Amino acid sequence: MTPGLAVIIVGEDPASRIYVRNKIRAAEDVGVISRLFEFPSEAPPESVLGLIDSLNDNPLIHGILVQLPLPPQFNIYSVLHRILPAKDVDGFHLYNVGGLVVGERVFSPCTPYGVMKLLEHEGISVAGQNVVVVGASNIVGKPMALMVMREDATVSVCHAKTRDLAQFTILADILVVAAGVPGLIVQQMVKSGAVVIDVGINRLASGQIVGDVDFESVRQKAAYITPVPGGVGPMTVTMLIANTIQSTEHKADLIDWDAGSISGPMRSLYSHA
Repeated sequence: MTPGLAVIIVGEDPASRIYVRNKIRAAEDVGVISRLFEFPSEAPPESVLGLIDSLNDNPLIHGILVQLPLPPQFNIYSVLHRILPAKDVDGFHLYNVGGLVVGERVFSPCTPYGVMKLLEHEGISVAGQNVVVVGASNIVGKPMALMVMREDATVSVCHAKTRDLAQFTILADILVVAAGVPGLIVQQMVKSGAVVIDVGINRLASGQIVGDVDFESVRQKAAYITPVPGGVGPMTVTMLIANTIQSTEHKADLIDWDAGSISGPMRSLYSHA
């Protein structure tokens, strides 16, 4: 069974176009068939929701991705929650995000999943470490905190209303920054030997892409630091492809299963198997 990924984009946002192109290229490089569905920025939400319904029913599609942001006429969560959890390869469905708490998720959100894989690849243990997450979004910050907590880290989550941010970041053994503020973290806010993961991606007026961390100054103190671009971004795309392949494998299992032989959330969540 060949993995099939559907990518939906609404509008002409240049950054979104780049992200979608990179995701489709990465998918095709490993043999995942990608189908791109494009809508104009003024598209009614009902048209996108109708497409998602048809993709949910399509046995050749194993993963559905809606590129964010969406135009203002859309309720983002109504769109994301319309995707079957078993095809939600971005890991944004309420089931998958909530399942991080109890361990019954189908797919992990791709960006924090990619961060965990980076740490694992470098042999950086999370257990017992002080992890500070800067940014409390539903897409990165909150699931990131839950993931490291499940690995026995001690976690602090900071956000826009945190007073004296530096008093938290300076204590971090592992600092994950996903605030969307260019250059927010500078050298004096990081302790020597810290692991710094920069999830931010910001386009300056000059056109330059930078992260939330002042890379050149912080790299002088950090034991490890991820660049922007080229750090967490490629890992996010990789985890998207991994989730799509995992969805395909589960679907193949479900086609062949005898009653009672398959257990766990995938059995019930593939309601159109």
